[in-house]
Amino acid sequence: MSKVNVLVVDDATFIRDLVKKGLRDHFPGVQIHEAVNGRKAQQLLGRVAIDLILCDWEMPEMSGLELLGWCREEEALKAIPFIMVTSRGDKDNVVQAIQTGVSDFIGKPFSNEQLVTKVKKALSRAGKLQALQAGAPRALSSGFGNDSLAALTGGKAEVIKPAESNESRPAASAQPAPAKPTARAATAGRGQGQLRLPGGGMACVIKALSLKEAQLLVKRGELLPQVLESAVLDLEQGEGGEVARLNGYLHAVAAFEPKADSEWLQLTLRFVDRDPQKLDYLSRLIARGTVQKHFTPGA
Repeated sequence: MSKVNVLVVDDATFIRDLVKKGLRDHFPGVQIHEAVNGRKAQQLLGRVAIDLILCDWEMPEMSGLELLGWCREEEALKAIPFIMVTSRGDKDNVVQAIQTGVSDFIGKPFSNEQLVTKVKKALSRAGKLQALQAGAPRALSSGFGNDSLAALTGGKAEVIKPAESNESRPAASAQPAPAKPTARAATAGRGQGQLRLPGGGMACVIKALSLKEAQLLVKRGELLPQVLESAVLDLEQGEGGEVARLNGYLHAVAAFEPKADSEWLQLTLRFVDRDPQKLDYLSRLIARGTVQKHFTPGA
């Protein structure tokens, strides 16, 4: 079987590991290379013939957009399929990437099935898919939370079907019902945000915020968050409407109330971004927490 080389570029180790696991499970013969930012990717592209690039947008030293622009200017690299893996879904960002020559997008958070579908599409267009199809397994798990758990447990995690996307349903209220005094006490004076999961989005209350993690409170519903599930936390800062998109994974999920049918869940979202600009932005969000109505600073 012909060798197919895929380059995974992301400053977050957790995300790189999930992408590599998804590719290896479905394409056993794939050769995977990785880089922590665009600058390191440039160096690797000078040494190795790459057939597909999966790249994050926001990274230190050199962003994914800058790497894309450089690749499209290099004669030997301009035809390589380039998939941008990003939490940026704004129209202006999409247009900018298209104008620079991006091949496709994968939005964070993404499921394993979405990843494989995009990769198959890109490799098919490049005439490389047949080289990998022969060794592909017959079944594909679509539970992203279980995929990430399997990456750390050697594939022994129980497969649980993810909840149906709730994009068509109204977002759950971030304010606890008056009949629940314990939940009301926990959320009083706290900020609000939007948590995006592979199965859909849900409103959340921010109990605490630090450079490493966020403590969140969500209302229990059909969409049940899973430990180790990838997620994006959208925070809007102040009157200007500036939005921070913080990539992370769910480190812990627990019942907020001491009972099995707890209406509220407490989540710990660990951030995986290492981009200095995002860390600076997060620092400003925390620093402004005492005066901005949206935030309360954490430890």
